[in-house]
Amino acid sequence: MSYDLAVWDGERPLDNREAGSVYDELYARYLESDDVVVTPTPRIVAYVEALLGRYPDAADGNVVWASPPVIDEASGPIVYLLMSYSKAEEVSEYAASLAREHGLVCFDPQGECLLP
Repeated sequence: MSYDLAVWDGERPLDNREAGSVYDELYARYLESDDVVVTPTPRIVAYVEALLGRYPDAADGNVVWASPPVIDEASGPIVYLLMSYSKAEEVSEYAASLAREHGLVCFDPQGECLLP
């Protein structure tokens, strides 16, 4: 079981409803289809690298990510983070804070809400 977050490069939506629409569009366009491979944007790559600086893909058997390597979950302006449920609270807080520092949008698809 995993807890998921989506982080993307773009304007911050005005509310959760708009964020859900943007997320649906980005997911369908960049992540849903295996036919199209889009190189992650430089801002997404920088974000993932910073995130992995704190939470590596695997370290001492203490696996944070449900689907490593994390960069494989990035396409174009979006990365879909799948984290182990046991680490979700700690990692999601950091991931959201880091997204804000990088000028990116962080969205919780389970709760259908923007993270501050």
